[in-house]
Amino acid sequence: MSTPKEKFEAQFPSIVEELENVLKATKIAPEAIEWYKKSLVYNSVGGKANRGLSVIDTYRLLKNKSLDELSEEEYKKAALLGWCVELLQAYFLVADDIMDSSITRRGQPCWYKNPKVGMIAINDAFMLEAAIYILLKNHFKKEAYYIDLVELFHEVTFQTELGQLLDLLTAPEDEVDLSKFSLEKHSYIVTYKTAFYSFYLPVALAMYMAGITSPEDLKQAEDILLPLGEYFQVQDDYLDCYGDPAVIGKIGTDIQDNKCGWVINKALQKANPEQRKILDENYGVKSSETEAKVKAVFDELNIAQDFLDYEEKIAADLRARIAKVDESRGFKGEVLEIFLNKIYKRQK
Repeated sequence: MSTPKEKFEAQFPSIVEELENVLKATKIAPEAIEWYKKSLVYNSVGGKANRGLSVIDTYRLLKNKSLDELSEEEYKKAALLGWCVELLQAYFLVADDIMDSSITRRGQPCWYKNPKVGMIAINDAFMLEAAIYILLKNHFKKEAYYIDLVELFHEVTFQTELGQLLDLLTAPEDEVDLSKFSLEKHSYIVTYKTAFYSFYLPVALAMYMAGITSPEDLKQAEDILLPLGEYFQVQDDYLDCYGDPAVIGKIGTDIQDNKCGWVINKALQKANPEQRKILDENYGVKSSETEAKVKAVFDELNIAQDFLDYEEKIAADLRARIAKVDESRGFKGEVLEIFLNKIYKRQK
C-alpha cells in the first residue's frame, strides 16, 4: 500500500510526459527536451511535498471524503493542482539559490551548480513557472473557476516576489546593517515570501475545485492561514538557532548568513546599548566565534522563553479564530485546525 506522498509522486511522470509532448510539438531539438525533463525532475521531486499534498488533503476534507473515496478524476485534478504548487516552489528555489549563492538544496547540489548548467538555470526557472499555466490550460480550461486559478497563481507569485525583494534589500549577505531590521519588516517578509504560497495557495486551490468560492470564505481562510504561515516561519527561525541539528537534519546558519529572522529582531527590540554593540559587531560574520557571541546575547535576553510565550499566545489566538469560522457556505474550520496541529510545538 503506497503512502499519500508516494501516490502523489506517482502522478509526476505523466506530467513530465505531457510537458515533453508540448515541447515536441514545437519541433525543438531533442537535447533541449532532455534538458527540460531533467530540470523538471531534479527541481520538483525530492522535497517533502507538503504544499502539494495540502491541496489534496484540503479538497478531501471539504468534500468529506477519505483519500480512497475520491474518484480517479477528482484525485488526478487535485494532484495536478498540487504539482502546480510544487512547480511554483521549484521555480522560486532555483532562482533563490542563485540569488543567495547557495551550494546545496535537498541534499544535492543546487541546480545552477550542476555541470554545464550555470546561468542557464535562470531560463530553466522561467520554464518551471511556465509549466504551471500550460497544465492549468490543458486540464481546467473548461471549468468555471479556470480564470480564478490563473489569477490566484499570478497574484501569489507576485506576493512572494515582494517578500523576496524586501528580504534581499533588508538583509544582503555581504552587507550587515541591523538598523534595517525590525519585527514589522520581518512580519511582512515572512507573510509575503512564505505564508501566501505555502499556506493560503494550496487551500484556496482546493476551495475553488470544491466549489467553495465566495469572497467571504476565501477571506476567512486567508485571515487565519497568513498568521499561521507567519507562526510557521517564526518557528523555523527559532529552530535554526535553538533546535537540535540531529532532529532538524541541518546545522543552523541564520546568524552567520545575516538572516532577518525573528530571533535577531526580538533581540534587537530588547537589547541594551552594550548588547546591541555586540550584535552589530558579530551578526552576519562567517565565524563560529562571532556566532557564539551573538548566541550569548540571545541567552542573556532569554529569547528562547520569548518564543515559547509567543507560541502559546499565537496558538491560542488562532484556535479562538478557528472556532468562530462560519461554515454555513461549506468551508470547514477543520481544514485550518489540521494545519495548526501539524505545526504546533514541532521540533523540525
